Amino acid sequence: MYTITGHHHISMLSKNAKQNNHFYRHILGLRRVKLTVNQDDPSMYHLFYGDTTGSPGTELSFFEMPFIGRTHRGTNAITQIGLLVPSEESLIYWQQRFKSFNVKHGEITTYANRPALHFEDEEGLRMILLAANGEVIEHWQRWEQSPVPLEYQILGMGSVEMTVKRLDKLANTLKLFNYKEINRTENEAIFQSIEEQVFGEIVIKELDGPSEKPGRGSIHHLAIRVRNDEELIYWDARVKERGFQTSGIVDRYYFKSLYFRESNGILFEIATDGPGFTIDGDIATLGEKLDLPPFLEERRAEIEAHLQPIEEE
Repeated sequence: MYTITGHHHISMLSKNAKQNNHFYRHILGLRRVKLTVNQDDPSMYHLFYGDTTGSPGTELSFFEMPFIGRTHRGTNAITQIGLLVPSEESLIYWQQRFKSFNVKHGEITTYANRPALHFEDEEGLRMILLAANGEVIEHWQRWEQSPVPLEYQILGMGSVEMTVKRLDKLANTLKLFNYKEINRTENEAIFQSIEEQVFGEIVIKELDGPSEKPGRGSIHHLAIRVRNDEELIYWDARVKERGFQTSGIVDRYYFKSLYFRESNGILFEIATDGPGFTIDGDIATLGEKLDLPPFLEERRAEIEAHLQPIEEE
């Protein structure tokens, strides 16, 4: 039986790539592992941040859309991203760091049964730092040049929150992928793709009302992780059997994937581990220049002419 091995990446919308670049590299201390463009619309940047190589499960991805409006929050949306840090002591470090950079944040509290610190980026994207407290993220590779000390660095993705009108509909979709329900209250359920491992955890909250209208700082989709093409083909068939339409398998060069929407409208991607971001660059200089997949390379001059520099002066 094939299993989902955790989160692969999560993709958001940003109005300002330069501001985004500063926040995630210099405040959160992540490595920009890929500077590229949206393959479906090469006029916009697509930025990836993560650990040293952008390992699956560590990747935060952003599409720049300069004319996008604000997010009107609501239901039927991915509403919050958990990021793992090593310990409760790490949360104290981050609380002080957020104060020094004027980052909007709350007090240290509890979320999904873990010590937690809520915060937002400059575009209102809602995130939570969660204490791993000894849980080992084996695929994470430290980024030596991070401005954040090793003992406090972000390890990768943790609990991802989804708010929907019909909790059981989404729960049944997760069960299709062999997620296990580990906790349930009247209006909330927690599922894990790997038992007792938070890096594949999804928190579902049930909320009636208007659906979210996406804008800057909203979450576009969650990608969940499979090992290889064979597993991706298997899941494509299973999703179609359940009655959902899929995109079919798409070759994104850095990985292969497929997309589908579940019954509440949440967009999922299923993505392979490889070949990864080092396919067109070496580890030492990863993310430093604009990389394009081979089918866009002949348009490089045209694409670069329309992109604004995002590096700081």
